[in-house]
Order: sequence, then C-alpha cells, then structure tokens
Amino acid sequence: MSKSSTALHRYSVLEEIFNASTHGVGVLLGVVGLILLTMKALNIADGAILAAALIYGISIILLFAASTLYHAIPHTPTKRVLRTIDHCAIYLLIAGTYTPLSVNALPFDKGIVLLSLVWGGALLGILFRVFWLSAPRWSYVPIYVGLGWAAVLYAGDLIAYSWVAMLLVLLGGIAYTVGALFYGFKRPNPFPGRFGFHELFHTCTAIAFGCHWVASLLIVTNPVGW
Repeated sequence: MSKSSTALHRYSVLEEIFNASTHGVGVLLGVVGLILLTMKALNIADGAILAAALIYGISIILLFAASTLYHAIPHTPTKRVLRTIDHCAIYLLIAGTYTPLSVNALPFDKGIVLLSLVWGGALLGILFRVFWLSAPRWSYVPIYVGLGWAAVLYAGDLIAYSWVAMLLVLLGGIAYTVGALFYGFKRPNPFPGRFGFHELFHTCTAIAFGCHWVASLLIVTNPVGW
C-alpha cells in the first residue's frame, strides 16, 4: 500500500478549529440528549425503549468525540487511527439513529427487519473501512447514503405513526445526503483554508443531527411498543 493512498487531507488551522469546535459542541449536546432520552425512557418504564435510547445517545457521543479528536490533534499516526474510527462511527450513528425508530415506531416484525438491515449494513461497512484503509470516497460514501435512507422501506408505517417525526427524519436524511455529496465530491469549496467543503459537510451533519434528535425524542415519548 502506498503512502499516498492513505494520506490524510491537510486542513488549515482555521478549518480544524471550526471542525473540532463544532463537533465538540456535538459531544456536549449528545450527552444532554442522552440524559433527556434516558429520563423519558425511564418514565415509560420499558426496557426495550431504554436500551434504544441508550444506544442512540452513545452512538451520537462516539461519533462527535471521534471527529473532535481527529480534527483537534496534529498529523501523527494517532490521527490516522482516529480517522478510521471517525469513519466507522458514522455507520454506528446511522444504525443508532434507526434503533429508537425501529423499536418504538414500528410493529415488532418490521422493526426487527429494519434493525437487522441497518446494523448488519453498519457491521459490513465498518469491516470495509477497517480492512480497506485506502478505499476511495466513491466506494463508501454511497454506503452511508444508502443505509441512511433505509427508513423509506417503511415510510407508510412511519407517516401513520407520526408525520411530524417522519418529516424530521426526512429533513435530516436530506441534510446528511447533501453533506455526503459535499464530502464525496469535495465541492463546493467556497473559501479554501477557511470554510471549505469539509466545513459544509460538518454543518449539514449538525443540522441533520438536530432533526433526528428531535424526531427520536418524539418517538421515545410516544412509543407504539412491541
């Protein structure tokens, strides 16, 4: 494997400050979200709902923490490892996001199918990223997007459950997809060295996170139950 095939993209100091700080805030919001979702789940006194809330909250914290550390430390071998963890954590966040949705908003049989699909896909995606470190962006970004839109399989059920929650899931999915396109094509890159394609990607991620977090709170608060 050539050194260039796994070379890290070098961002400017301003870009790294933006990337690390925005996702650092994401860690804090993830902790707050985990506490609120857990409290809601405890009030309902349902073990499955509590587990789903914990999985989702932890997946948020893991992703934002990995991204914050990746952008905060200098170019060292550790940074390369953190990049891999960061990319793998995206799969965990996708599956984690769908966990409350599957457990709380769908009938048991359909929830099991969706859970199996997204967690199985996440596992395969993680193995793909771990064992093919030099994979080009076009080979794994579509996997992120495809898994992220798995909810359309049960769009009818989700709309019937809560059109507001489904709308938020849809808006979050659009934001994630637009961000993935920015990341995959490295375009647009409006202000290189200050605010480029990666910062646009992070901004879209923050918007999508907000939409999905509110949707998850609504879903945990008003579960269908298994």
